[in-house]
Amino acid sequence: QVQLVESGGGLVQPGGSLRLSCAASKSIFSFYVMGWYRQAPGKQREMVAIITRGGTTNYTDSVKGRFSISRSNAKNTVYLQMNSLKPEDTAVYYCNARTVIGADYWAQGTQVTVSS
Repeated sequence: QVQLVESGGGLVQPGGSLRLSCAASKSIFSFYVMGWYRQAPGKQREMVAIITRGGTTNYTDSVKGRFSISRSNAKNTVYLQMNSLKPEDTAVYYCNARTVIGADYWAQGTQVTVSS
């Protein structure tokens, strides 16, 4: 069974930065794509950023230029660097890993709160 463990959430002021980490219990080469999703209260879960096995990235429009997804194959970890954070970025952030055959794995979620 694959386990994904997140870290790095918390409370930050508007304009601040946070870095989320997602450590996998197996080689991330096993996954076709990994990414970060978020869910704010009363809203549906949305894709924030994804990165493929080959390193191609994609972002939702609202975070382009502010967030950056990256991966360390040596550490089996995916990161989400979040800069210039806004109150509307407040949500629970979830790490996701998907295999070629479409099996999905989710981390437990980490709260990110942007508030003064």
